[in-house]
Amino acid sequence: MTGPAAQRRPSELALRTVSGVILALAAIGIAWLGGPAFGLFWTLAGCVVGVEWAWLATPDPAARRRAARVVAVTLGGAGALFTLGRTLGLDVGVTVPLAMLLTGAVVAAAIARPATIAGFGVLYGAAVFLGAILLRSDPADGLLAILWLFAVVWGADVAAYAVGRTVGGPKLAPALSPKKTWSGAIGGAVAGPALGVGVAAWWGVESLWPLAVVGFAVAVATEVGDLFESGAKRRFGAKDSGQIIPGHGGAMDRLDGFLVAATLAAIIGLSRGGLDAAAQGLMRW
Repeated sequence: MTGPAAQRRPSELALRTVSGVILALAAIGIAWLGGPAFGLFWTLAGCVVGVEWAWLATPDPAARRRAARVVAVTLGGAGALFTLGRTLGLDVGVTVPLAMLLTGAVVAAAIARPATIAGFGVLYGAAVFLGAILLRSDPADGLLAILWLFAVVWGADVAAYAVGRTVGGPKLAPALSPKKTWSGAIGGAVAGPALGVGVAAWWGVESLWPLAVVGFAVAVATEVGDLFESGAKRRFGAKDSGQIIPGHGGAMDRLDGFLVAATLAAIIGLSRGGLDAAAQGLMRW
């Protein structure tokens, strides 16, 4: 193929690659720093995701603006409280932030009527930061858990894209996302856990087979989150959730798999290690 269309494709891929590398380096740097900076960074990301959802889900312009403001304020307040409680040891607990999120979701849904699905933006955005903050706040293995999570999610995402484009084959879920293939899904489900095991081995973790199994579940969760967001965009009649990230679209487009994966990883860690040792519960078997 020649002409303008052929010239745009390499430039779009290059833009996507550069943006992805910059975002990955920023995420790793913030993860290394930890503390309140980490929590506030991911809270901000969650706010953007929640607002994008509310914006897409609410057709009426006036209701859209009101719902988006409620979503942003709710996520910002709950995320800040959760961050302060987990990183500075303040007696905030988790009940108050969770109550704020549920209340904000109900209020946003009421404001956006009849597009009450806009209220889900609060819960969707919260999934971006709750699990990540919970894991990173573990003083023993917090950084390891986040780096492992990045490895699994990014490995699954990149491999699914590369294998799907190279191998092709039957479509995975054409009603939700017409471009995704079974070959890409399998490639991502293999590469994600493998990369996660590599990070854990480099860190010195001894029991790796359980992490391979957990990594497989988290990689599949990443792909499920991607499919869910693709289906939601089709439902809302949008190609991208926004234009905030060059080459990628909106924050929802970039974090759709991560928010589901982080939530699952945090639930696993929480079930084994509790609130104060969720990362150990996830990484040590």
